[in-house]
Amino acid sequence: MTRTPFIAGNWKMNTARSGAVELAKAVAKGAPKGVSLGVAPPFVYLDAVGQAIASPSLLLGAQDVYFEKNGAFTGEISVEMLKDLGVKFVLAGHSERRHVLGEASALVARKVQAIYAGGLTLVHCVGEKIEQRDAGQTFDVVKRQLEELTSAMQDPQRLVIAYEPVWAIGTGRNATDAQAQEVHAFVRQHLAKSWNKDFADRVRIQYGGSMKPENARGLLSQPDIDGGLIGGASLKADAFLAIAAAAL
Repeated sequence: MTRTPFIAGNWKMNTARSGAVELAKAVAKGAPKGVSLGVAPPFVYLDAVGQAIASPSLLLGAQDVYFEKNGAFTGEISVEMLKDLGVKFVLAGHSERRHVLGEASALVARKVQAIYAGGLTLVHCVGEKIEQRDAGQTFDVVKRQLEELTSAMQDPQRLVIAYEPVWAIGTGRNATDAQAQEVHAFVRQHLAKSWNKDFADRVRIQYGGSMKPENARGLLSQPDIDGGLIGGASLKADAFLAIAAAAL
């Protein structure tokens, strides 16, 4: 099964407006063919970045969303608002939302449902903390987080799983190629059991956790790794594009 690699940049709480626009333009200009590229800037720069790229070569993404359609939810952003700005994909369950900001699994599941039901591509983040890995609980943790998905999600093209070992995010430490592949293979096997093999073979599974140009080729050459959810390295166009090139 041939899956088009998907390299997505999560800019987190970084950049200023002018820098965000310049970065997005540089990435769009250098985007290689044969790889799907996307960037998820901070909410306040989505409109500016979206207008700046206005190109199918670079997908606009959002880092988070709320599950309600509208109403008295101060500070929150809906799926329809994101779609109005041209957003194509949304992250859900990122480890920083789970472990820094305290989002419970039930809340992540509601966001997951809202993103998919709203017609956007869902990038569902899963991964274990270091103490969970050391205790041999990696597969149990990932399985529980995959259960935040629902059987109503029948379009594999709009479902992306990002495996991000929490201990490798922003630490400079990354999972070895073999460690990452082992969990990616487990994710695909779980999807095959929950849906079917054809569905699982079509879903793209990204690795997230200190992927950079120096280690990208080894990770991306693994049979079940279909791209990357890139943090720090996505803030520099040359580094981000080098990772994208490694996916070819």
